[in-house]
Amino acid sequence: MTKSTGSNGQRSAIERDEHDSHALSDEVCRAVGSRVRQLRLARAMTMARFAEEANISLGMLSKIEHAQTAPSLNTLVNLARAAGVPLTALFRGLDEEHDLVITKSGAGQEILHEGSSPNRIYQDLGSLRGPTRSIEAMLTTVTADDEHFPLYQHQGVEFLHVLEGSMEYGYGSASYKLDAGDTMQIHGEVAHGPVAILSTPVRFLSIKVYPEST
Repeated sequence: MTKSTGSNGQRSAIERDEHDSHALSDEVCRAVGSRVRQLRLARAMTMARFAEEANISLGMLSKIEHAQTAPSLNTLVNLARAAGVPLTALFRGLDEEHDLVITKSGAGQEILHEGSSPNRIYQDLGSLRGPTRSIEAMLTTVTADDEHFPLYQHQGVEFLHVLEGSMEYGYGSASYKLDAGDTMQIHGEVAHGPVAILSTPVRFLSIKVYPEST
């Protein structure tokens, strides 16, 4: 009995895989068929003329445009050549998963950061998945001017947007007064950071963009 149940379970798994494969194949056929028809019409070509250019039969082209068959790789290459487009252009319209990050208001992850103190809160606003982090978005809140901030240096560039309060922001040997609504763009290699808090609370958004790894 146990053996029979395992066999049935295995067949069910195979059937599910086959169903998912057929569903994907149908989706691909519809996307390719639609793109082929669009490209053919864009070139003002009849089905007969386009089929001749693609070196396929008129009946095959009709089946492809109506998603009634899955074209071979060789046929796809011929269709792309006849349409004057790269092969990948035939697959536009397929649903793709795109990575995204949404951080709701007040839901940023509080992190320990150089210069952290009870009067300074650093919130990481999330990042896209990947082997390296290309963008770092952080919300900094300062509730009291208790001591000096450290100065920071990093690769890439940084964008600052003051949301509330005012401060003196150091950059190299100079400093600049930033009020609510002000923005600043800097090179990360130059030492930078707040040097004086003029009115509290201060909240500012910083976005660091790192160079691509080579």
